Amino acid sequence: MTALTVHYLGGPTAVLELGGLRLLTDPTFDGPGEYPVGARRLVKTAGPAVGADEVGAVDAVLLSHDQHPDNLDTAGRALLAGVPLVLSTGAAQARSGGSVRAVPNWQTVTLPRPGGGELRITGVPAQHGPDGSEHLVGEVTGFVLAGDGLPTVYVSGDNASLTVVREIADRLGPIDVAVLFAGAARTPLVPDAPLTLTAGDAAEAARLLEARAVVPLHFEHWAHFTEDGDALAAAFAEAGLTALLHLPKPGQRIAL
Repeated sequence: MTALTVHYLGGPTAVLELGGLRLLTDPTFDGPGEYPVGARRLVKTAGPAVGADEVGAVDAVLLSHDQHPDNLDTAGRALLAGVPLVLSTGAAQARSGGSVRAVPNWQTVTLPRPGGGELRITGVPAQHGPDGSEHLVGEVTGFVLAGDGLPTVYVSGDNASLTVVREIADRLGPIDVAVLFAGAARTPLVPDAPLTLTAGDAAEAARLLEARAVVPLHFEHWAHFTEDGDALAAAFAEAGLTALLHLPKPGQRIAL
C-alpha cells in the first residue's frame, strides 16, 4: 500500500502527500492575535511551524469551510489565489469564487495522479456543533480520499457528530487513516456543546471507522480549544487504541 505523509503545519493545516499529489488542508498562516468573527473574537496563541511561502506547490486545497478565521485566515486566503483547485462547500464557492469548487455530500471529484491513475475525493457530511446549530455555525464539509493502491483517508473537517462519522463509516468505510479535527472547541456562540470532536469522541470515531491510524489536527494553537494533545493521548489509552494514535508536533512529518 502506498504511504500517506502528513506534514503538520499547525492548527487545522497540514500537507497530505498521497498518490504523488500534494493536498493542503484548511490554510491558516497568520500569527498569534485576536481575530474577529462577527461580534466575537477568536484568540490564536501560536503561529504556524511553516509559513505560507514555504509550503511549495500544492495540487488542491481541501477547505472544510471558509467562514471562520481558525480554518481560513488572511494569509491562507491569499494562498488560495495561486492554487489550481480548492474543494469546499457550496457556501464557500458562492462567497469566494475563483478556483473554489463545491463538492456536495457523496459526490466525487477525480484528480489525475502523476504516472497514471486517479485520486478520488468524495465530499462527506460534517456537523460543526450539536444538532440544530448549522444556522449559527454555517456549512462545513469533510472529505474521503481513495484510489487504486492507496490508503483510504478521511479528513473530518470541523465535525462534532458521531452520527455523521457512523454514516461515513457505513457508506465508505473501513478507513485506513482518519485525520480528525479534535480539540473540543467551545465558544459563546453555542455555549453548551463542543463544536468539534472531544478526545473521547475522536477515539470512538476511530473505532467506528475501523481506522488503522489516526492523525489529529486542530487541537491546539487557539484559545477556544478545551482539550489538547494530552487529552487525546489519555482518551485513546482509555479506549485501548494508543497504537492507532499518531499525535503530531508542529512541523513534523508523519509517514503512514
